[in-house]
Amino acid sequence: MRLNDPLVTSFDYNEVKYNIDLAFDTILDVFEVLTDKDLLDYEKAETCLALLIDDELAVDPEDDSYTRYVIDLWNYIFDEFIHTEQKQVIEYDLLGNPLEVEEEEEEQEKLMDLEQDSEFIFSSFLQAYGLNLHEAQGKLQWREFQALLNGLPSDTILKRIIEIRAYEPSSHDTAEYKMQMEKLQKRFALHDVEEEEED
Repeated sequence: MRLNDPLVTSFDYNEVKYNIDLAFDTILDVFEVLTDKDLLDYEKAETCLALLIDDELAVDPEDDSYTRYVIDLWNYIFDEFIHTEQKQVIEYDLLGNPLEVEEEEEEQEKLMDLEQDSEFIFSSFLQAYGLNLHEAQGKLQWREFQALLNGLPSDTILKRIIEIRAYEPSSHDTAEYKMQMEKLQKRFALHDVEEEEED
């Protein structure tokens, strides 16, 4: 996100201009579609495009190339406007040489979930910014939402819960503190949605 770039409300794809709704609440709806196990990948792409774009697509649904077009357009939108990649920070030694980067675990522990933590996100935005996310629906864009979410101060409930989830006991902690943190970790643990659906 560059501060001197205008917010995206339209884009060109294969010489066709599309208007796009990148409000944070629309993107949250898109994420719900992407987790729907009853939809095929193509159906997810088509549904996401229907949420994001009001314009008719440049390819007729009866055309043989329609499915490929839908998937390619969805992938373009996701890569360009929705997905944000966390870049690895490069650390240097005293001589200015880059330090060896440890291989990240295949699955880094998830410390926040947009759906399960929605109440904490709401209250944290209200506390930190005086921003009611319900009133901001349709106005606050996804990149703005992400920037505010990433910039939440440490005294907000969401940041405190993330600290609790990330806590690992150290030799300096008292037994009482460790027990207290263990209770808090159980209380604020993220539930595995996939496992719950299988039960």
